[in-house]
Amino acid sequence: MKPALRIVDSITELKPGADAGCVAVSGSHGGISSAQYALAARPLIAVFNDAGIGLDAAGLAALPFLQGHGIAACAVRHTSARIGEANSTLVDGVVGHCNALAQALGVQDGEACQAMVNRLLA
Repeated sequence: MKPALRIVDSITELKPGADAGCVAVSGSHGGISSAQYALAARPLIAVFNDAGIGLDAAGLAALPFLQGHGIAACAVRHTSARIGEANSTLVDGVVGHCNALAQALGVQDGEACQAMVNRLLA
């Protein structure tokens, strides 16, 4: 069965249970607070915005956190997509960072988000 695609401006819009196993494309930063919402929903993969990465890589903290909980995650470069706008993440986003589980799904640095999503939904 193909995963569902969920395009959400905020990762908080994911619904635990209903969105399990989905491909979640968000406009949210990849910080720990966002990671906790993704963890509750348990998507196949969660896509965030690196939000400029930030102090101590706070904008990417979701990636190792979710890796530790068995969830693939990646972040598009903040220079490629508007923060808070999931459609921009999907259409304009370029992957800049991913955890090992995302890499196992074939996600690569420099890959267009739309191409990655199309492959995962095929």
